[in-house]
Amino acid sequence: MSRSARPVYLNLFKIRLPIPGVVSFLHRVSGVLLVLFIPMSILFLERSLAGEAGFADVASWLGHPLGMLMALVFLWALIHHLFAGLRFLLLDLDVGMEPAAARTTAWTVLVAAIAVAVLLALGWLV
Repeated sequence: MSRSARPVYLNLFKIRLPIPGVVSFLHRVSGVLLVLFIPMSILFLERSLAGEAGFADVASWLGHPLGMLMALVFLWALIHHLFAGLRFLLLDLDVGMEPAAARTTAWTVLVAAIAVAVLLALGWLV
């Protein structure tokens, strides 16, 4: 049996992705999170439109620390998915394909998504 035909064991916790790979992975994660948030968003919308009591329930759920964290994760997922999607559209147009530009745009997406999500959560970008 040749050495190249042997099965390869990959320890995914020891693989270090380059930053564009991290952005690509997080783009997929944010897309999955957005899909998972759909039923909860529909529930919140339905409850809040049911009347004053339903609106108060939704407001209290979102006012709870766990609800605030959930809203922040939703904001981050939405913004990261948008920014990373725009980056990938530019890559499809051969803009930013050089390794240095790819690293720069990847870092820009990571930092900007977190910053915009936090600023929105604090109410500074409304």
